[in-house]
Amino acid sequence: MTVDTPSTPPATARGLRVATTPEAVLEHLTPGTQVIVPLAAGEPVTVVDAIQQAADQLERVTVHQMHGLHDRPFLHGKHRGHLDYRSYFLSHVTRTAFHEGGVDLVPCHFSEVPMLLRRLPGPKIVVAAASPMDRHGYFSLGTNADYAAAFIGQVPFFLEANAQMPRTFGRNQIHVSQTVGWVEADYPLVEVAPVAPNEIDRRIAELVAERVPDGATIQAGIGSIPNAVFEKLMDHHDLGIHTELVSDGLIDLVEAGVVTGTRKVRRPTKLVGTFALGTRRLYDFLHENAAIELLPVDYVNDPRVIGTEPRFVSINATLEIDLLGQAASETLLGRYYSGSGGQADFARGAMYSQDGQGFIVLHASTRDESVSRVSPQLPAGSVVTTLKNTTDNVVTEYGVAELRGRPVRERAKALIAIAHPKFRDELTAQAKQLGYL
Repeated sequence: MTVDTPSTPPATARGLRVATTPEAVLEHLTPGTQVIVPLAAGEPVTVVDAIQQAADQLERVTVHQMHGLHDRPFLHGKHRGHLDYRSYFLSHVTRTAFHEGGVDLVPCHFSEVPMLLRRLPGPKIVVAAASPMDRHGYFSLGTNADYAAAFIGQVPFFLEANAQMPRTFGRNQIHVSQTVGWVEADYPLVEVAPVAPNEIDRRIAELVAERVPDGATIQAGIGSIPNAVFEKLMDHHDLGIHTELVSDGLIDLVEAGVVTGTRKVRRPTKLVGTFALGTRRLYDFLHENAAIELLPVDYVNDPRVIGTEPRFVSINATLEIDLLGQAASETLLGRYYSGSGGQADFARGAMYSQDGQGFIVLHASTRDESVSRVSPQLPAGSVVTTLKNTTDNVVTEYGVAELRGRPVRERAKALIAIAHPKFRDELTAQAKQLGYL
């Protein structure tokens, strides 16, 4: 789909209403410049390509981004000292580059990324994809607000106006006068198809959905289990959405009238997120949809904001959990796989919410049932994403372990009870050795 746009407004004396070339961004990359790039579909491909082409001519320029989806030589350390890359969450692209040593990874909560970026020394610029300019001279950051929108009015912006980027609302609008340049583009956005749930995912989803009350406000992460949860919520009423990621799974809930947001305390009737990633169906759904607001991540993911919403329900997947309730969600077999993202932000927010609930979901074992995902202790090298003190409910296909406020002995018993049956005796013996039972 190509977004219909009005004709470009006339040029002003400053010339900002006239599109330039991607290479024009290089004029703003002085030594030591910190380049802030939105995540996923918010990356301005033609502009970053121009930066890559000139990499060896730059001096101490660093690109900062979460979840980059386009591979380039500078991700692999090919231009060290000229053009470097710092990631705040690994993707399938940057994961490989990190393990090669080309990418620097910053452990952090998603909510604090704007603060971390503000603290960086030297000049800053945001280069971002955007929708085409409207007749009032405004772009929107389209699929994104994330950390980039937090800098509107604070640092220069250089935009790529993509004819296929949806125009969205919230706090991600930027006037042409606030840019130092913009270019036109017309290419399809990155698409990520929803992962189809299997029977185990649907069983876990049933256990979560039956505990979600009507009128609750929901946050769900990405993956097959959150997608299955959306399917199981179709018989609910007046749900609200305040989530990090807006994904395809929400569309059916909205169109069926399940999501109305009428009982929300903050931004009632609005579906709130900080970025969107999915298929063309999602991007078409977002276009000029005033019911959806994309807001900066330091608002959306702030646990203090989340905690003011009653009946808040947070649903996030993990890779492994130990018998104390420590969730390792960003490492796999002791090696970095992704990042913290907003999991701990929302888990803490749900903890502060009146009648709030947090759910950590996972399969009880690996697909071939050779390894238990419930462990007596996390393997060496594992990183704890959600602390034991924050973990509320843990859900596998075998049940729900309610951990909040329970002593170690009861936690261990509850988690063993939802482990795969073939591992329960071994887990019990190991728990006794550790003094948990």
